Amino acid sequence: MALLEVDNLSIEYISLDSRNLAVNDFSFSCDAGEVGGIVGESGSGKSTAILGILGLTRPGAHIVSGNVRLDDRELLGLSDSEWGAIRGDEIGLITQNPRGSLNPVLRVGQQIAAVYRAHNPDVSKDQARDRAQELLEMVGINDPGRRLDSFPHELSGGMAQRVLIAMSLSCTPKLLLADEPTSGLDVTVQAQVLDDLRDAALAVGSSMVLVTQDLGIVANYCDRIYQLHAGESVEQAPTSEFFKRPAHPASAALLMAGRGAEAERFKLHGFPVDGRRLPEGCWLHQRCPFVDEAAGCTTNHPDLIQVGPDHVSRCFRHDEVQSVMERLLRGEAIEADVATTAEGGGDGE
Repeated sequence: MALLEVDNLSIEYISLDSRNLAVNDFSFSCDAGEVGGIVGESGSGKSTAILGILGLTRPGAHIVSGNVRLDDRELLGLSDSEWGAIRGDEIGLITQNPRGSLNPVLRVGQQIAAVYRAHNPDVSKDQARDRAQELLEMVGINDPGRRLDSFPHELSGGMAQRVLIAMSLSCTPKLLLADEPTSGLDVTVQAQVLDDLRDAALAVGSSMVLVTQDLGIVANYCDRIYQLHAGESVEQAPTSEFFKRPAHPASAALLMAGRGAEAERFKLHGFPVDGRRLPEGCWLHQRCPFVDEAAGCTTNHPDLIQVGPDHVSRCFRHDEVQSVMERLLRGEAIEADVATTAEGGGDGE
């Protein structure tokens, strides 16, 4: 049985004159001990979906429908007090802005201890402080005893992120949600923080869902990948299969980014689709290099279908995508007419 099961989660933003579908019927699961990766371009609904799993939404948004189960317990619909017992205790959240998440006027040891005591009220202040020091050491902070008394502004970006990781792990949650936890750090520090995050999560027995745009991160840390586009799942596959035989143009575009002129023909052109005015047909067809009117790309919306062992894709031309990508990833040249440029694509107009 999966630790986390998300079924048909839909979230929309409502303004005075429009509705914007930010997450549409998103389903995925995470097994105990597994690290899942949710990927997609900016605006694809990754962060909105993660907040929705915690029963949270940004201003103007609300959860339209869906189910979220942790250990087969339904979470959506819980009262505020019931959610308060779960957030931080059974599910931990790491955000991409540690300085914005830490209280600037409290020492970091106080903040970690406060989270720990909130879910363990019988613990003394000294015991909570000892736990905070243990956690700082676990996430790779040197001289943790001294850093307990530091204020957030006295820490580097990498250290502040480690403090947030320590805080999220303080109650040994079953599940850790990490929303682009290293986006503000340089590459070297990113690797160090992610290594510490993975090791600390394994040490306390937590499963993890990583949200990122960085395929290098998912390649090194995730067991399974979920590709989002326009708020819906367009591909799901084990990590090794995803990198060998991607079956959706949005996945192909991520894999081909920065690979030179040969790969440029397979990138997505133009701007992401507007959730207030979703087009007829596949929501990617106006930007897609594989678009084919005869296949139904411009008139029918594709379903998720099986394209390999434990591998699904939402694309009418998944066979062509996989064939081209296998050859590109082997370094072979692709004849010019393999991919047909989408009508209206290329200049974003």
